Amino acid sequence: MIDTSGVDGISDGVRVALIHDWLTGMRGGEKCLEVMAEMFPQADLFTLLHLPGRVSAVLENRTIHTSFLKNIPSAEKVYRWALPFFPRAIESFDLSGYDLVFSSSHCVAKSAIPAPGALSICYCHTPMRYVWDRFDDYFGSKPFPVRQMIAGQAARLRRWDRDTAGRVHQWLANSTVVRSRIMDWYSVAGEKVTVVHPPVDVGRFDTAERLPVPDGLPSGGYDLVVSALVAYKRIDLAVLGAIKAHRRLVIVGKGPELERLRLLAERGGGQGLVQFAGAVSDVDLPAYYAHCRCFVFPGLEDFGITPLEATASGRPVVAYGEGGALDTVVENLNGLFFQEQTADALAAVLNDPTLDQPWDCHGMIQHAARFSRERYRLEMENEIMHAWHRHQAKPRKESIGD
Repeated sequence: MIDTSGVDGISDGVRVALIHDWLTGMRGGEKCLEVMAEMFPQADLFTLLHLPGRVSAVLENRTIHTSFLKNIPSAEKVYRWALPFFPRAIESFDLSGYDLVFSSSHCVAKSAIPAPGALSICYCHTPMRYVWDRFDDYFGSKPFPVRQMIAGQAARLRRWDRDTAGRVHQWLANSTVVRSRIMDWYSVAGEKVTVVHPPVDVGRFDTAERLPVPDGLPSGGYDLVVSALVAYKRIDLAVLGAIKAHRRLVIVGKGPELERLRLLAERGGGQGLVQFAGAVSDVDLPAYYAHCRCFVFPGLEDFGITPLEATASGRPVVAYGEGGALDTVVENLNGLFFQEQTADALAAVLNDPTLDQPWDCHGMIQHAARFSRERYRLEMENEIMHAWHRHQAKPRKESIGD
């Protein structure tokens, strides 16, 4: 049963608006938003674009306000190309009747304009990666004239993104590296940024070892990737590293990089070593984790939920030793790091004999439990309550958003 009791210390008369960038699927950000929606059962939800039926009933069954971007023809396929219009879209929402504005942001949601005197709290998954640290990953392959045009828009969006950061009174970052980005890129004081790690549904995986082995796979005889197949995830490193290490690799996921990765595996001599399993249902996924030798996490991520899913399944993680993995992977407790983002460095760790030794499954499951959904909700409630009390104690003129 969903607990809809709200947040202690915030009265029922407080009007709350939840802001999320877009509702087009149920991924990590939407699972965080779902908990926020349970915490504030009467809150209205604002989002740039909503594709009905794509998110959970907790989110679908409430008042959802969308922006003018919903009128774009074939919006589902092309909305990301409307990025230059996102600032005007998020600023178009009328939030004048709300006392608390709570944004779940990886793009522009944090820049919604709160009413004078309202409190704005942002749970930041990352500042928008397209215009900050991941521009080349998204646009580097575009023809030069197109890339130059996009670069000009990106510079304009960075200025706007930085200039509107002051609309947020309290930041909650999903990882240590995201906290650092908020402080560095937005010039936000450290006391205004607290790390609250996202929720992981660890209960789905702690009984995974009792599931049957997926068809055609040997138990313990393959390494595993579970990821969207997009460039910045660096699945190409996993492919090349597995080939160099002569290890069987199963890749679960889909995305625009699929054909390039298939070709990379074929040309690199990975026939029979690298297997693309495509999309796997939530019901079947725990078995893939349960019977792998190790889980491979080659990208520089903001946080990364999948390593914790592997940990909850009692399987060690091989991760690139930067970014969000530093918050979730503890060397020799639930995994090993490779320190250079190269196929050779990854291959060396994949051949580390430690991976073939018994691991402390109980200790790994206990570690994963620290990131549970219940823990996330309790920490969020605590941070919101304290932010609300601090805000209420301030003179009115100090609590007006930009």
